[in-house]
Amino acid sequence: MRELARLTTESHGDAVVVVHIEGEVDMSNADPLATRLRGLLTNRSVALVVDLGPTTYLDSSGIRLLFEVADDLRRRQQQLHIVLPEASPIRRVITLTGMDRAIPTHLTLEAALAEAR
Repeated sequence: MRELARLTTESHGDAVVVVHIEGEVDMSNADPLATRLRGLLTNRSVALVVDLGPTTYLDSSGIRLLFEVADDLRRRQQQLHIVLPEASPIRRVITLTGMDRAIPTHLTLEAALAEAR
């Protein structure tokens, strides 16, 4: 993965993993990023929370990867939740693509964690 995006993770028990994506997600790093996201959950996990607050750019490859990860998790009876603060520079692209209606999207990490558990 090109170092456009930096991932940091935190676990909330066995059930929920939070990933903060800082920087840019585009076609050069979307596939490796998707592989990393899928590999974070165990069979005991119930949800993956992706914090897009620190994300500054997201192209169609990034949108596709989030939809695909959400579909993969649904098949495993797990959920994807997205954190997207009101002032996020990528809010418009998320809204235009309908992702905020297809995948649970929250303004804060606290709200996402409350629903994910």
